[in-house]
Amino acid sequence: MMQEPDLEPLELDPPTSSRLGKAPATGSDEDGALVYLGDRPTYSCANCSTHLALQDELISKAFSGRDGVAFLFHSAVNIKQGKKEDRMLLTGMHTVADITCMGCGTSVGWTYLKAYETSQKYKEGKFIIEKEKIVKDNAWSLES
Repeated sequence: MMQEPDLEPLELDPPTSSRLGKAPATGSDEDGALVYLGDRPTYSCANCSTHLALQDELISKAFSGRDGVAFLFHSAVNIKQGKKEDRMLLTGMHTVADITCMGCGTSVGWTYLKAYETSQKYKEGKFIIEKEKIVKDNAWSLES
């Protein structure tokens, strides 16, 4: 009987960005694999459960999306960015790009690339994710 080689589980460091050691701003890791945010509180795709953002990256729950309430995030992971386009939104003209979940291709929101109004510049580089497209995982454990 062949003996299985001793294999150790691969442990990757959590993804980081320049902003307080949080998740990377967009996309996946270097080889195109989906990013797993570990046992931290996250928001995931409601369709396929792919992690999309850390709860710590949430800025506001008071935004409007195409289909209702949307959340504004500092960063997002496991998303694919579409073509940029100028779009007139409730707060004025913005250059945006739609974003889709890399796990299943569901449209989940958009990213702000440019705001033309001075008062809206804070949105640049941020992500709108529709509330109905995500689920919250608090990562609670009964073990201590």
